[in-house]
Amino acid sequence: MKLSFSAMRNLGISAFCAAGVPEDIASCVTDALLLAELDGMPSHGFSRIPFYVDQARSGKVKADARPAVTRPAPATVLVDACNGYAFPAIDAGLKAAAPAAYEYGVAALGIRRSHHCGMLGHYAERMAREGLICLAFSNTPSAMAPWGGKSASFGTNPLAFGCPRGETPIVVDMSLSKVARGKIMNAKQKGENSIPEGWALDKDGNPTTDPEAALKGTMVPMGDAKGAALALMVEILSASLTGSNHAFEASSFFEAEGPAPGIGQSFILLDPGKMNPDFPQTLERLVTHILGQSGTRLPGARRFALREEKKAGDMELPDALYEKIVARGGKM
Repeated sequence: MKLSFSAMRNLGISAFCAAGVPEDIASCVTDALLLAELDGMPSHGFSRIPFYVDQARSGKVKADARPAVTRPAPATVLVDACNGYAFPAIDAGLKAAAPAAYEYGVAALGIRRSHHCGMLGHYAERMAREGLICLAFSNTPSAMAPWGGKSASFGTNPLAFGCPRGETPIVVDMSLSKVARGKIMNAKQKGENSIPEGWALDKDGNPTTDPEAALKGTMVPMGDAKGAALALMVEILSASLTGSNHAFEASSFFEAEGPAPGIGQSFILLDPGKMNPDFPQTLERLVTHILGQSGTRLPGARRFALREEKKAGDMELPDALYEKIVARGGKM
């Protein structure tokens, strides 16, 4: 299916509204998923809608939850997502935390009782476009074993970094597994019989190229033992720090039944000008040195170029996915 941007947006919003999600929340969630589609990341885009909608219908996600924002300390913001979608909770939290970062030079934001937050780098990018350095962390339901173990203790646990740089920020966005688990889920949904070797292990800890066996097993951490250590760090910062469920305590993002995942996210916002008034010039010396070398680019540059290219034309949606969204009340 080839759809215009507005048709895609209407399709998503209507599917959520049909499940009892208020229109403003439906718009917030759909816009986040649309941005992932524009950035060429369908694993974090509309492929999530059937799962999100089914969980709203079952009550696993509280469809009409409104985030509760508190200020435990002058430069600290805590948001209870109330087992609703993550997107409105993070939006509310960043809106409260950014002014504190401008005032104090640094602010911390924690989100608890949350859900899948899509592409974490989008929040880092948003803050960077507002002049703040942003570090972002999220845990996810169990997917990776500690190095040397077989039972998943961590999620794929993405982290992101955003840095202001004129009109084009520097954005680093990565999960700590070699690939996002959503890519394996996409392979299964498309009926593909294999995934690349090195992505995942089966339930017995053996390498596998079978998507079904991979989803029943664990993901391979990026950088092996170093990646597992970073996953532990993200788990502590996003779940332990915010009082959320750890990965091994959280339910699946892909199953309609069961308790809410209740995971967490955390953000650190920094105003670079408070520490270095000449930050833009200092940063540009580094950027010039990097880009002066043939074949180099800054993180995020390819994604921004793809986004602009896709905005100019129709967007593609697999037929099977379109039918699933329509079956859940989606209309163009």
